[in-house]
Amino acid sequence: MRRPLAVLGVLVVLLAGCRSAGRAEPAPEPVRPAWQPVTLPVPPGPPGRLALRDATACGGRWFVVGAVIDLTGGTRPAAWRSADAVTWTPLRPVPRSAYGEENLLTAAGCRDGRLAAVGGKTGGVHGNPRISTWREVADGSLVEVPAEFEVFGGPDAVNVGRIAGGPRGWLISGNRATGAAAWVSPDGADFQLVSAVPGLAADEAGRPWAADGIATPSGWLLVGSLLPRARTGSDPVVWTSADGRSWRRAVLPGGDGAGDLQRVVGVGERTVAVGRRGDRLGAWVDEGGRWRAGGAFGAASGAVSGLAAVSGGVLVLPAAGATGWVSRDGDSWSPVALPMAVPAGSERAVAVAGSGDVALIAVDDGARVRIWSGHGPWRPR
Repeated sequence: MRRPLAVLGVLVVLLAGCRSAGRAEPAPEPVRPAWQPVTLPVPPGPPGRLALRDATACGGRWFVVGAVIDLTGGTRPAAWRSADAVTWTPLRPVPRSAYGEENLLTAAGCRDGRLAAVGGKTGGVHGNPRISTWREVADGSLVEVPAEFEVFGGPDAVNVGRIAGGPRGWLISGNRATGAAAWVSPDGADFQLVSAVPGLAADEAGRPWAADGIATPSGWLLVGSLLPRARTGSDPVVWTSADGRSWRRAVLPGGDGAGDLQRVVGVGERTVAVGRRGDRLGAWVDEGGRWRAGGAFGAASGAVSGLAAVSGGVLVLPAAGATGWVSRDGDSWSPVALPMAVPAGSERAVAVAGSGDVALIAVDDGARVRIWSGHGPWRPR
């Protein structure tokens, strides 16, 4: 009689194991920061709708940039500053060119509590973007720095992207017909184009694309992707430079022919980059100069709207949806309840900035701007 009982016991265990294997794991409880809406004052001048494109924070200061769009569709540059991410003051733009008077500020960087921005306006016979940089000066105004057309434009122009500040000055990431590109300046007053050089230029390995950049203790870092020749998938890539002029390119592990890097941020002694990994989002982490693949997370869009450092970790906004993601190490990720769903579509713009326990999210859906300041903790309770 003992043998049938033993067999029955084995069957019960096996059936229980099958039921357990088929049961979905419960979804992790989202992190729920304390979000509060923020209102920006309309800058002096003709009435119009606010348009926001980017946000940044450093040195105890917060900044958002964009434009005011008037009733006829005309634009004028706009930027705001805050000490707490709640109460905001418009900066006074000082354009130095006809195109500068109509700039839409698209990217913001911060260094020692002061702002630098990239702006543009389509114009000229061929309708090319006319790019300017802007820098905050001692009296708190934001002054345009006009550039020769070929510095950011010209026949090789593709795009001018994000701007970052650091001990060595300023770095703008972007791309040219020759491949990836960088613009560097020691003070934000005069940017030098660096392109068609080894590492940045397209070569026998493939065509590179630079998406973002930051300052590092040893110089500068760019992140992006490489599309190898005779292959459809891309690989995640980083570039490092001590001076912004000579660049070394490295393909990272874990992309498996379907990955890229879209945003990067420094978090203490780590650097965390996020982007597409297959049909999800994924992180890559640099610890002491050695990169490794971190955790995968998120839905199947594979696109990032924003990345910011918060409380020793990172906050990621997806391309669309009401759930963000937060991680302290780049390996384990927790969902974050956002104050509203990030809208999809080409007309929208989303920005995020972080400092300590505070994050700022700005969403421009093409019709109105909504901004929230969120206070942590940025970890599951």
